[in-house]
Amino acid sequence: MKQAQVDHLVIVAASLDQGVAWCEETLGITPGPGGEHPLMGTHNRLFSVASPAFPRAYFEIIAIQPGVTPRRAAGTHRWFDMDDRELQALVTREGPHLVHFVASVPGVLTAVKALAALGLDRGSVLEASRQTATALLQWRITVRDDGQRLFYGGLPTLIQWGEAGEDPARAPHPLDAMAPSGVTLQALQVRHPRPDKLQAAHAAIGLAGVAVAPGAPNLIATLQTPRGLVMLESKGV
Repeated sequence: MKQAQVDHLVIVAASLDQGVAWCEETLGITPGPGGEHPLMGTHNRLFSVASPAFPRAYFEIIAIQPGVTPRRAAGTHRWFDMDDRELQALVTREGPHLVHFVASVPGVLTAVKALAALGLDRGSVLEASRQTATALLQWRITVRDDGQRLFYGGLPTLIQWGEAGEDPARAPHPLDAMAPSGVTLQALQVRHPRPDKLQAAHAAIGLAGVAVAPGAPNLIATLQTPRGLVMLESKGV
């Protein structure tokens, strides 16, 4: 399996306004522009967190878009557990929350099969796109019908940039249009009661650089920011 790499962190907010205010207060920067996802009825704000350890990583603050009905088939759920009522209540009550991360892979179908061989259903591979000011972003992404992240967000959603058959290394990527933000991802760690199973899943997709340790479920991102070193935790969400 060719190597996967961390593509982006996922922070769910009750609204984008809430997400922007949280980002300014917590990280000391205003997030850059993002876009809309008609397939899921969500929208986002983005900025780079690329670092030597995570050279293609960015930060996504995502929220359900008010008044927009997802185009996805009835009976299916939005990505990243965003339809989960407990998660919705949490971010409304406590503010934006780190919940997940996405890993880019050179062959998403191959990676899905590798996880299936371990008994893990990462979900269907969906095609999505959005137009930006500089390029048409196209990607293929894994989303379960139930929207679940798995392993409390510790098993990444898989993404392959570009059209089917296109070399992902040559495909437009959100980071291409992002200037340095002043925030960089220094470390990403996952804790889980079944670390061996999770480590095997990461290895199956060729993901390195994400530490896996035993413990209560938690996703921990360490960021260097204008406000100093900031640690974001999922805390078992």
